[in-house]
Amino acid sequence: MNPRLAAARALAAVLSGKASLNSSLPIQLDKVDERDRGLTQDLAFGTARWQPRLELLAAQLLQKPFKAADSDVQALLLVGLYQLFYTRVPAHAAIGETVGCADKLKKPWAKALLNAVLRRAQREGEALLASMERDPVVRTAHPRWLQKSLKAFWPEQWEAICAANNAHPPMILRVNRRHHSRDAYLALLVEAGIAASACQYSRDGIVLDTACDVRGLPGFAEGWVSVQDEAAQLAADLLELAPGQRVLDACCAPGGKTCHLLEAEQGLAEVVAIDLEAKRLTRVRENLDRLQLDAKLIACDARETATWWDGKPFQRILLDAPCSATGVIRRHPDIKLTRQADDIPALAALQGELLDALWPTLEVGGMLLYATCSSLPTENTEVIEAFLARTPGARELDLATEAGLRQPHGRQLLAQEGGHDGFYYAKLIKIAASRA
Repeated sequence: MNPRLAAARALAAVLSGKASLNSSLPIQLDKVDERDRGLTQDLAFGTARWQPRLELLAAQLLQKPFKAADSDVQALLLVGLYQLFYTRVPAHAAIGETVGCADKLKKPWAKALLNAVLRRAQREGEALLASMERDPVVRTAHPRWLQKSLKAFWPEQWEAICAANNAHPPMILRVNRRHHSRDAYLALLVEAGIAASACQYSRDGIVLDTACDVRGLPGFAEGWVSVQDEAAQLAADLLELAPGQRVLDACCAPGGKTCHLLEAEQGLAEVVAIDLEAKRLTRVRENLDRLQLDAKLIACDARETATWWDGKPFQRILLDAPCSATGVIRRHPDIKLTRQADDIPALAALQGELLDALWPTLEVGGMLLYATCSSLPTENTEVIEAFLARTPGARELDLATEAGLRQPHGRQLLAQEGGHDGFYYAKLIKIAASRA
């Protein structure tokens, strides 16, 4: 299959609200030649990254918007525009190959339309974009609701956040303490000719100068190292783990933090890792097996404790709550297409429900670490503020890290170009059981 067609089909599923790129793209990648998979992935992710900007440009070039049934043609046009403005693909190839895909969509009428619009974009696109630069959606390539939210919450940082969201993320490694210290593994990278440096905040983190195939990393198959963003690596140390503790990792998939907990403290009594979908736990088990670690995995709704909790209290809980993922847009740019403003209050309500449900499973004196990969205080400090107000036995603890910005509650890490993702942490201690 033509990589442009594969990318457009993956994007069409996202535009029509039927899937994310994580679910739609692998299906299409299986249909293209091995040599074209990198191009297909770049076309899909790159088009999603710049979609808000490209969509407004397309609206200027089209006489009327596409019908809902033609989201595949719309996606193909966006893929064509992405090639023209953000890749080194020669214009004649970008236009000709993209237009030729219309036949495979069984929509031959679209060929003339795509050809005319893309050729006009080649002639006039730069001038049109320049004339639209005053619109912050065009300038930042973020949907209007999100651009406004970031500006309102982070008036001094919002443009830097948007720039970081649009940048390609660095490849960051987590060294397995059971095998090597970070310094020892850095030395192994030097021997392998891989340029890298220590992360600023995570004691186990290493950032590579250039991303590489994990199979080329020393000892990857043997579990010496994993790929994980620096911000996510902070959880294990913030939990203050100690031998004999029983730990709950709630909403654990894909299991990076689960594994890090076990690497960081070999003397834990047990780690129970739960997630809503059994198929997501398959990835958790694969990660555990590669690292030769073990945890008790349970597929369940974390809020329904009667269905999964055995009544034995936990000394530590990590709640990596479902969220808007607005802090990891650079890794999942289709978030710009799939998230809507109305999602945020609903997610904040879910986060509060999870806190309320899990709190009784924590023993008095135990700690709960609340985490999200969101950049929006609605899901972060405001959720913790509301929980503390309604939970007399809960108190907030300071976080032992200089990463991020201190908030009324917890700390907010904002996405950094070349550095960590956007993330949020707050730590709570249970000083008394809840009243009956």
